[in-house]
Amino acid sequence: MIDEAAALPVATLETLAEGPPAVFVTTTHGYEGTGGGFRLKLRDQLDGLDREVLDIELDEPIRYAAGDPIEVWAFRALILNAGPAAPELIGDARPKRCTYERYAQAATASDEPLLRELVGLLSTAHYRTEPDDVARMLDAPNIRIRGLSHEGRVVAVALLAEEGGLSADTRRRSYEGERLAGNMIPDLLSTQLRDEQAGRPVGVRVLRIATHRAVRSSGLGSRLLEAIRDELRDSSGSTAAPDRSVDYLSVGYGATPRLVRFWRANGYRAIHLSTSRNERSGAHSAVMLSPLTAAGKSLHARSARFLVGRLPAVLGDALDEADPDVIRELLLATAATPALELSDREWRLVASAAFGPGLFSVSPRPFRALAMRALVDPAGPLARQEAVLLIRRVLQGWAAAAVASDLGYDSAGVVMRAVGAAYRPLVDAYGPKIARQEASRYR
Repeated sequence: MIDEAAALPVATLETLAEGPPAVFVTTTHGYEGTGGGFRLKLRDQLDGLDREVLDIELDEPIRYAAGDPIEVWAFRALILNAGPAAPELIGDARPKRCTYERYAQAATASDEPLLRELVGLLSTAHYRTEPDDVARMLDAPNIRIRGLSHEGRVVAVALLAEEGGLSADTRRRSYEGERLAGNMIPDLLSTQLRDEQAGRPVGVRVLRIATHRAVRSSGLGSRLLEAIRDELRDSSGSTAAPDRSVDYLSVGYGATPRLVRFWRANGYRAIHLSTSRNERSGAHSAVMLSPLTAAGKSLHARSARFLVGRLPAVLGDALDEADPDVIRELLLATAATPALELSDREWRLVASAAFGPGLFSVSPRPFRALAMRALVDPAGPLARQEAVLLIRRVLQGWAAAAVASDLGYDSAGVVMRAVGAAYRPLVDAYGPKIARQEASRYR
């Protein structure tokens, strides 16, 4: 029995759910209601298990009488009774029928019905939404609220935060270790990834984005992001400080294959993947940029090159357990092409391993370099199965027997043959003449 289950990362709960019969107990509504991730994410996983799942809900208060006036006051004061618009009111909302809204903080704070819809929408779509989050949404000077409405009802919302535009002295102090409050992306790029100029461009980060559950997968999230991008690109910074244009949009989130694909489809490009897991979501955090100006493009280009350059080593170390599908999607989203500098001898080794008697274990470096080149190429020859195989065996360094167990191959020998076969189209697509000559000896 796991009490306060929502306090544990979703990945931990998923592991527990696959073990012996278990009882998960958590509060999902009220001032202890931090169970959003439990309700939204774990419940879908439980439905996919081959076992009986029983739901029991307790609604009657234990510590106080139903309708207690202090509890009613607390719920209203802390927006704990917030909820999105009723599904029947927005069921026909579609991107072209919706209006782009710029919600001013002061006006939103004084419009209780609107505030309840906004907070309710965020609460139903995110792992945790707490009263402090609402306070920051309404008070923080760098926060902007944008959304889509349909016949006066909120159907999608995004919270934005302005970052960057930092002075040379602030950038220097950040580079030397001083934390930058309210500047997550510049702080990450400067302090951890050692780019002293990362705080100079102005960025707007998407803190949260949520779409009403009744109209999910209808394109509203993409429509909202497109409208935000158009506003920032066309208004010369009117959504930020009036004297500063915005150089890029950014986002940081717990990476899943579906989410990486969503952000990539909306013009965001990967620049970072954390080596540790987020304590709430249990996922590795990805950071992506959508450049708007030359300065934004420069920041993305150098950050993406650095990511692609360092990932082969990190995947064999701190990220050796990361989801290979996440790695695959993230590499496709970098829009960075690494240099493929292999000697003639290394090309002969790779080609002979793909088509003849060569061995991967003799010198893994050229195999890793070629795999990275193919994995970042959206038009490349690798299918999903082959990509995941190369990530597990070649980049993360799993033993062939472990790969067989993880990916469903019959044996370690089958894995090694499959790795060789996966390199054949890579040699054909990227190999120079010397590689093709070596391959022709065994065809």
